[in-house]
Amino acid sequence: MSGSVQVTQKLQHQQHQQQQQQQQHHYESSCHLSTKSSVSQQSFSTYKTSSRRLQTTVKTEKGKEVVKLSPLPKRAKRTYLAMDTDKEVIGYVIPVFRASHEVVRGLTEAQEEDVTEEGINYVAMRNLFVREAREAMEVKVEKRTRTTHIRESAERMELGKTMEEWAEFRKKMNPDSLTHRPEFIVKPRGQTVWEGKTVKLHCTVAGWPKPRIAWYKNNVLIDAKAHPEKYAVESNYNMHSLEIKNCDFIDTAQYHVSALNVKGEVSSVATIVVKRFQEGKEAGPLDPKPHGFCAEHGVTFETTIIDKFEVAFGREGETLSLGCTVIVYPTVKKYQPEVVWYRNSVPLKPSKWVHTHWSGERATVTLVHLNKEDEGMYTLRVNTKSGFDTYSAYVFVRDADVEVEGVPVAPLDVRCHDANKDYVVVTWKQPAVEGSSSILGYYIDRCEVGTHHWAQCNDSPVKYARFPVTGLVEGRSYIFRVRALNKEGVSRPSRVSEAVVAMDPSDRARLRAGPSAPFTGMIKFTEEDPTVGVVPGEPCDVVVTEATKSYVVLAWKPPVQRGHEGVMYYIEKCISGTDIWQRVNTGMPVKSPRFALFDLAEGKSYSFRVRCCNSAGVGEASVSTGEITVGDKLELPSAPGNPVATRNTDTSVVVIWGASQVKHLVGYYIEYTVVGTDKWMPCNNKPVKQTRFVCHGLTTGTNCVFRVKAVNAAGYSQSSPDSDAVVVQAAISVPGKPTGVSLVEAVKDYMVLFWTAPASTGGADIRGYFVDYRTVKGDVVGKWHEMNHKALTTTSYKAENLKENVFYQFQVRAMNMAGVSKASLASAALECKEWTITVAGAPVGLHVLEVRDTSVVVLWEPPAFNGRTPVNGYYLDVKKASAGEEGWKAAHEKANKMKYMKVTGLKAGTSYVFRVRAQNLAGVGKPSAVLGPILAQTHPGTKEIYVDVDDDGVISMIFECSEMKEGSEFVWSKNYQTITDTSRLTIITEQGKSRAIFNSPSLEDLGIFSCVVTNTDGISSSYTLTEEGLKRLLDISHDHKFPVIPFKSEMAMDLLEKGRVRFWTQVEKCTSACQVEYIFNDVIITEGQKYTMNFDKSTGIIEMFMDSLEITDEGTFTFNLVDGKAKGTTSLVLIGDEFRELQKKSEFERAEWVRKQGPHFVEYLDFTVTPECNVLLKCKIGNVRPETEITWSKDSIEIAEDDEDAQKIERKDVDLTFNIGKWVIKQEKPKEKGKKPTAEDVPPPPRPKISKADAGIYEVFLRDDRGKDKSTFNLTDAGYQAVMNELFRVIANSSSEITVVSTEHGIILSSMVTYYNEELRVGWLQKDAKIAASERVKSGVTGEQLWLKINEPTEKDKGKYTMDIFDGKDGVKRVFDLTGKAWEEAFEEFQRLKAAAIAERNRARVVGGLPDVVAIQEGKSLNLTGNVWGEPVPEVSWTKNDRELVSDERYKLKFEHGKFASITIAAVTTTDSGKYALLVKNKYGTEAGEFTVSVYNPEEEENKEEKKG
Repeated sequence: MSGSVQVTQKLQHQQHQQQQQQQQHHYESSCHLSTKSSVSQQSFSTYKTSSRRLQTTVKTEKGKEVVKLSPLPKRAKRTYLAMDTDKEVIGYVIPVFRASHEVVRGLTEAQEEDVTEEGINYVAMRNLFVREAREAMEVKVEKRTRTTHIRESAERMELGKTMEEWAEFRKKMNPDSLTHRPEFIVKPRGQTVWEGKTVKLHCTVAGWPKPRIAWYKNNVLIDAKAHPEKYAVESNYNMHSLEIKNCDFIDTAQYHVSALNVKGEVSSVATIVVKRFQEGKEAGPLDPKPHGFCAEHGVTFETTIIDKFEVAFGREGETLSLGCTVIVYPTVKKYQPEVVWYRNSVPLKPSKWVHTHWSGERATVTLVHLNKEDEGMYTLRVNTKSGFDTYSAYVFVRDADVEVEGVPVAPLDVRCHDANKDYVVVTWKQPAVEGSSSILGYYIDRCEVGTHHWAQCNDSPVKYARFPVTGLVEGRSYIFRVRALNKEGVSRPSRVSEAVVAMDPSDRARLRAGPSAPFTGMIKFTEEDPTVGVVPGEPCDVVVTEATKSYVVLAWKPPVQRGHEGVMYYIEKCISGTDIWQRVNTGMPVKSPRFALFDLAEGKSYSFRVRCCNSAGVGEASVSTGEITVGDKLELPSAPGNPVATRNTDTSVVVIWGASQVKHLVGYYIEYTVVGTDKWMPCNNKPVKQTRFVCHGLTTGTNCVFRVKAVNAAGYSQSSPDSDAVVVQAAISVPGKPTGVSLVEAVKDYMVLFWTAPASTGGADIRGYFVDYRTVKGDVVGKWHEMNHKALTTTSYKAENLKENVFYQFQVRAMNMAGVSKASLASAALECKEWTITVAGAPVGLHVLEVRDTSVVVLWEPPAFNGRTPVNGYYLDVKKASAGEEGWKAAHEKANKMKYMKVTGLKAGTSYVFRVRAQNLAGVGKPSAVLGPILAQTHPGTKEIYVDVDDDGVISMIFECSEMKEGSEFVWSKNYQTITDTSRLTIITEQGKSRAIFNSPSLEDLGIFSCVVTNTDGISSSYTLTEEGLKRLLDISHDHKFPVIPFKSEMAMDLLEKGRVRFWTQVEKCTSACQVEYIFNDVIITEGQKYTMNFDKSTGIIEMFMDSLEITDEGTFTFNLVDGKAKGTTSLVLIGDEFRELQKKSEFERAEWVRKQGPHFVEYLDFTVTPECNVLLKCKIGNVRPETEITWSKDSIEIAEDDEDAQKIERKDVDLTFNIGKWVIKQEKPKEKGKKPTAEDVPPPPRPKISKADAGIYEVFLRDDRGKDKSTFNLTDAGYQAVMNELFRVIANSSSEITVVSTEHGIILSSMVTYYNEELRVGWLQKDAKIAASERVKSGVTGEQLWLKINEPTEKDKGKYTMDIFDGKDGVKRVFDLTGKAWEEAFEEFQRLKAAAIAERNRARVVGGLPDVVAIQEGKSLNLTGNVWGEPVPEVSWTKNDRELVSDERYKLKFEHGKFASITIAAVTTTDSGKYALLVKNKYGTEAGEFTVSVYNPEEEENKEEKKG
């Protein structure tokens, strides 16, 4: 009894554990099923392992047999990853199988063959509940107590509830019910973070099958693998995250997360805002950022931008490049900064208009074919791991020249909005220049992408800068352009818009978002809609979105009830005061929920409504819009406020104005005019929205007035009032800081200080300096105190009343009329004690003049302290600013006694520093304060002093300056000492030019003359007058005082018509008082019967004419000229053989003149070859009349009018041509009925352009009563060969480049020529070796194609191929390199075509034997045999009504000898009627031979006939 109790307790214990496990399984299953499938980042492969398990039967205590399975072998252990059909992990199902694995494995394997088509995830879940059901339904018989019975009853109730839940879930186990579209359980949340921090976006996505997740930044797909240093993407189960590291300001954006599966796609948006911590005003995206430490590379990157681009000006159609050199320090291997270009703070994207390049050192952006859209502020931003630096400058784009004076310039910034299936709104901006009259309107043109045909969209011009374009074809892409119109004409078209597709906005949004990762395309899922065939409902929310004088735009929402098919719309209008509704689009309903109505009466009121329609019919009308009055809703902008213009730089002015009160402002245009003129010119060609603008490109010194006008879509405002006139010159500012404060002498109670004047004077003279001092004790410094209350006029100061042996620091401020500058850097701590040194002190007052690319002049003042002996020389040292102290080099070897020196050999664009040391008998003193850095670069616009000698022989030096400012003066110096003695030089200054005139040039004037322009950026120049130079100037002065009349050309002789002789010459310049003497052999001749003279003083041409030359005219002809004190002589000698040759030419010209009095040849008979390879004999005739006879002959035989060659002769005005190769078509003879055409009636084939049959002597004769003339061309021997050589040249030059074509037989290289002549020599070479003809490689001609065929090409056929065409001289070569990619593509195409040809030859096909229709009487036997072909032998099968037939007693199918396939049907019945097919298939293809079998019953046919009767 105790044993049974123990057994019962043990069983109860086991049952209790089993129930707990069951409850645990149920809980885990519920938890698992309540969550959605998750996505793993990796893909795993699962290998199915099938095994047979042994079944054993075991008897229990009550005698029941229980079937158990043997343990599963280790090799058959399964993975618990949930897989989809693509073998990708879509989730984990481990919790489902945490207990009782044996049962689940057994159930799974028992049903393995039944569930092969189901996903493993469905099988796992279904089998889970099968196991639970089986365990719940097991019946165990044993005695229990009442307590146990009650407990088990409660458990059974709980189990019943579980079974009900299981049954409900079972219904959902169907895949169609289980799958559902993705949904966000937790959406990503927007965040605001500080710059430099890391931010993470999280979301939880549910969906079945597993959704694919993709992240986007501003609709651009984020590729985390390509930028691992910036982004990290994680996906664990259902949770997904995007981590953005080291946030920067440019990371401020909208981030989209997209989830996609087979049921659909959803997305969510979160905004990340990155803020920068900075006291005061927050920096903008392009403001410089202080560089910070980069932990990744362990350095702090410092960025320097040099060689910066300046404000640039371009013209429409030109190409403009901007660039800067970027230096990033330190240099880290394989690290490059990010270089970004901006226009008006918007990043530039590379396109066909914008090309960017980063070479590693220089960043450039190239604007191809400039348009006004390219105008704006361009910024280069260099991003490093430590921060970023920027540089900006404005680019102005001027309008291209107009084709017709007075027409407007092109509009700009054409954009497309609100695109739909057949409708788009086009907007643009009005141009800055309207032309000579106001703009009347605009024309909009459209062009379908892929074509070049532009169609005008509007018949009449529109005033608004906004126009709805209708009538687009859905699915096609369009581009648009706009032209402006005024009274003078139409402008050039604007730059075309971006292409826009006419399609539904929802489809466009999906396309714009791009493919959802990891798919490569968009998937659109549709389900059957039960509302197919239903009349659509009425649209809703019909509103008027735009209303102008020209059109009204309606918009509405589609109806809720619209069926499975799409809907279209009809628009109806009703005039106010009537009840009649008129349909607007009667011809065709529109597809888009937008419509533009034109041709409405301005000022009238209308109501509008919309109806939907589909194939089922037209729906009810929508609610009316109410009365809408046609007219402009948008008003013109008001005039901007008074502009205020202020000076900025030498070429720019800042203009500020009051804002215009207007809605939808597009921007402002600024115009200027020079005082005294009435021509207004635009400052900007692209409207700006701010009320401050810097107008660049102005001329220095001009007095300008400015005005502003606002613009919106309605048009231009009235111009603002004119600003006050302002002179274009640099604004005055406070000077820069003085530099180099140093001690030059020290005594017990005072010190002498020196400093260098500031490099920038601020546009005004320095009026003085102020010195501050403070005491220094160790590391403790006192407060600054002023030493002088009155401004100092020199760059040195004696600081008195100081205490001996006390250390002081000094700083200096400069002052001009604008104010006091910032303090200089404090000097070193200087001790006030008496100097005991013997050498000279440091020179002071270092400054530079004449800064050029390779040289500079350094000047200085002697030291305040000379030492024990006077200073006897100086040494100048120079070094590059970037070099260390060891970089100092002496500029000269010997001591320089002058207080100036010109340093040469500098490198352009490099900065240098200088210092000077003074020398006395005791030695060389300390160096001066360092001067610089000085950039070796010639100031733009710098001019040099030049020497001029005027007509009176006065010698002067001239210096010009285009940057004169108010208060600027020219200061002349000799040897860099200001000239005070006016006895040697007289100085005259007029505006921007100064002239120094030598009063009496002599050796006393030798030296260096320099000129400095005050109140500028150091504009200066010098001229060294040497003894040799002075001598040369004195010679030129003498020539000017005693001048000689210069001749442009010496006396020459021309032979004129009728044999007349013309003697002539031309002087460079002369006055009206100039006189000429004509002399022959020292005898003055005058005008008469033999001589005719002419002197044109305006051109300086002197002429003398003689009708003929006689023997007595041999000698010397001379022209003597006298013009005031200037004289000139020119002669021509005609004697001996030269005279006799000239006399013969004169007689010939007279004879020629006589010949030309009648009909004559202007150009004698010659030949030419046209580009079409026609050989023409041509000549040009003159002085012909209608009655003039023109006769052609060949080989002395006249060509009559009825000859065939007569049709080759053509005459156009004075040009005669004979087309040798013209094909003459004989006139067709009338055909006689019943008579066969003879050989003569058949037209001959085209003849060659020229042949040897055309050789001969061709002559042309001209005759009339005034005279005759003849011209001959010998087209034999050398003449014929010359013509053929010219023909060969034209043919050779017409040859096209060699092209390669692959065929199934090999590769063909070919070139096309205009015409081919059989005598033309054409050779082919491979690798410069002549190709021998063979069966495999052949060359030839087909029509006008020259070809080389390479059959079955091999690697040996690779190489450079040359086609040499004889052109009459050396030959023309066409080269094709058949190597590399060209060979690979050609050879690959040959192999493909060859394989395709083989496949086509060997493809399985039915070649015959089968009829199209077989009609057979019921009960008869049908036997059909089809002929089959294919290599290898194809597989044969028969089908009936697309179902395969199997050979049996009824259908006997045979396939014999691999060629004959037959089908036999014994005793056919009507059920055998149908569509049969013989299917043949091999590896090269498949084909079906179809035929129809119709079985009829004669008795039924007779009955049918009787019924009809």
